[in-house]
Amino acid sequence: MMEDAMLREAEALLSACRAQGATLATAESCTGGLIAAALTAIPGSSDTVLAGFVTYSNGAKSALLGVPAEIIARVGAVSEEVARLMAEGALLRSGAAIALSCTGVAGPGGGSAEKPVGLVHLAAAIEGRTIHRRCVFPGDRAGIRAATVREAFRIAHSLL
Repeated sequence: MMEDAMLREAEALLSACRAQGATLATAESCTGGLIAAALTAIPGSSDTVLAGFVTYSNGAKSALLGVPAEIIARVGAVSEEVARLMAEGALLRSGAAIALSCTGVAGPGGGSAEKPVGLVHLAAAIEGRTIHRRCVFPGDRAGIRAATVREAFRIAHSLL
């Protein structure tokens, strides 16, 4: 079950988007759709949320969002470049005003010295501008994923 605080943050973001006449899309990897799930748990969210892409595999990032496979091969899926391209791809493919993306290592395995468990790259794109945030969240898989959702909402607010 989703935490009440996360749902309140989702509701606040939807309200801010409505006030600006903005629509949203998501492109998610490490959260597996939790950002979109939190937003769409709010009744009436269909007036604001246009699309959610769950691109867990590298192939899906390329096929659904247009992230070049050669960039993923060069820098890895968990990178600033891929997060930015995911957000920009979701923006282009959805027609939304704002697109949020995340790619990271939620654990418990899969981490390395260079890319530890808890490392998440988030991005938000609007027409002509993409912002990025690199975070290392403590905790277990569920905690890392929940922290990623909350940070995505904060980034979206910064664009409104």
